[in-house]
Amino acid sequence: MGLISFAIIGDIDDMRKRGLALLGFFYCDFRDDDKKKLRGLVSSLLLQLCHQSKSHSTILSDLYSAHDNGSREPSDKALVECLKSILKQPRHAPVYIIIDGLDECPNSSGMPSRREAILTLIEELVNSDLQHLHICITSRPEVDITNALTPLLFRTVALHNERGQKQDIVDYIKSVVSTDVMMKRWRAVDKELVVEVLSSKAGGM
Repeated sequence: MGLISFAIIGDIDDMRKRGLALLGFFYCDFRDDDKKKLRGLVSSLLLQLCHQSKSHSTILSDLYSAHDNGSREPSDKALVECLKSILKQPRHAPVYIIIDGLDECPNSSGMPSRREAILTLIEELVNSDLQHLHICITSRPEVDITNALTPLLFRTVALHNERGQKQDIVDYIKSVVSTDVMMKRWRAVDKELVVEVLSSKAGGM
């Protein structure tokens, strides 16, 4: 999880604890198959939102009953429709959905690919024009993600272009080079070369 996502989640979670918001968070993790596909995302959001609202639990319970009390797995489409039903419920408190590391979802196989399926869901949720729904996506600026999200964006922050972000990376590399047991023995010129090369290749990530 990135520091920015961690800070955002912390602020919203404080609101959630005071009953001022609902929060659904999903971290796309390339190491976990369930955390890089649509089904894992929607299932996670459903469980989180239903845990925060009794009325949401009723909608999920209806889905469970409709599939023979869990003896049949609902399709991805059924899960998505359940999520949409929950989000469309009248409410006073805002709902925040945070999807961190979208670029971790593969875009190399499947029709649609796992990433395309998630991007389609995001587009549908944004276009549903729910005033209480707020969506935050974090990702590397990969071409397909940028092309899909740019028309939907209200606000975007490109951290890879921020001077402060780049300086933080340089400072971190210098810290590692100066404190690592093995690197301490290196010549100063070698240490400077490592910092220079790694900093130039960091790309703000």
